[in-house]
Amino acid sequence: MPQPGPTIGIIANPASGRDLRRLTSNAGLYSSTDKASVIQRLLAAFGATGVAEVLLPTDMTGIAAAVLKASLGPVAQDQHWPRLALLDLPLTQTVSDTRLATRQMVERGVAMIAVLGGDGTHKAVATEAGDTPLLTLSTGTNNAFPELREATSAGLAGGLLAGGRVPASIGLRRNKRLLVKVPQQQLCEWALVEVAVSPQRFIGARALSRSEDLSEIFACFAEPHAIGLSALCGLWQPVARHEPHGAWVRLNPGAEQALLAPLAPGLLQGCGITASGTLSPGVAHRLSLTAGTLALDGEREIEFAEHDTPTITLDLQGPLTVDVEAVLAHAARHHLLAVPRGHRLHPATPC
Repeated sequence: MPQPGPTIGIIANPASGRDLRRLTSNAGLYSSTDKASVIQRLLAAFGATGVAEVLLPTDMTGIAAAVLKASLGPVAQDQHWPRLALLDLPLTQTVSDTRLATRQMVERGVAMIAVLGGDGTHKAVATEAGDTPLLTLSTGTNNAFPELREATSAGLAGGLLAGGRVPASIGLRRNKRLLVKVPQQQLCEWALVEVAVSPQRFIGARALSRSEDLSEIFACFAEPHAIGLSALCGLWQPVARHEPHGAWVRLNPGAEQALLAPLAPGLLQGCGITASGTLSPGVAHRLSLTAGTLALDGEREIEFAEHDTPTITLDLQGPLTVDVEAVLAHAARHHLLAVPRGHRLHPATPC
């Protein structure tokens, strides 16, 4: 008797790609209609790879409603989309909605969770997901953690991996993270991409996009093509996702050398660099400032004062993510997407 197909969760943050940086730069808008379209492309790929069920939380912007309507239409029937189950959760329109949806999906034993959002959304899901793998899709503003890719290809990779047709040792990647501790506040948080230290003493507007508001950047990985705060490391002290260390830079407006960096889409600023170096795993780093705020993955969350002693430590036990390129390369080598005559998608099969 054939085994039933896997269940996959999908979390689409309605607020991602719609923050304040649309007013301070030329970042594009990722609408709810766009997100519903991405989910439908995922469902087509999941259906083609044998996924049996998809869990999708409800929302107040019409994403789930649009997907549900499409799932009852002729295209969904023709493409054999997975069964769609809506999680009807109490909604607060805060990050708590994302965390609650993730917990419920993990409790129901999903094989993986596809995440549509930016760095903040992915961090919120990763905080609750444990070792449930994440299929990352970029629909935010400054997206360093989720790589930009077409949902159809990502869905094929996710379906193949969730169905056990690609070994986890090939298709999954363990990510780095930064642990942020403030003992005096009994606080321990973590970031997936970078932690920025700002001399501003109060959180206020969460996003940081001015060079004069930055004192230090600590990054898990920093790619030269990145957009956002990690670009300061990526264009000065680059470090790849797979390398077992991180990077840091120290900034000062009066520095001899200034780096031209894209702090947000369409927003280029000169940032004075005074020092840089690498982060070794397990080594706690103190800050150069005695008071200020800490931004985790682009948004200020933590205030610290003179009596506090924050530390930042690189850790190699971050979330598991699907390596889309590795999965599809394995699928190509082993012809995993080949279909025999008689299969509904074989061109010789009668309609």
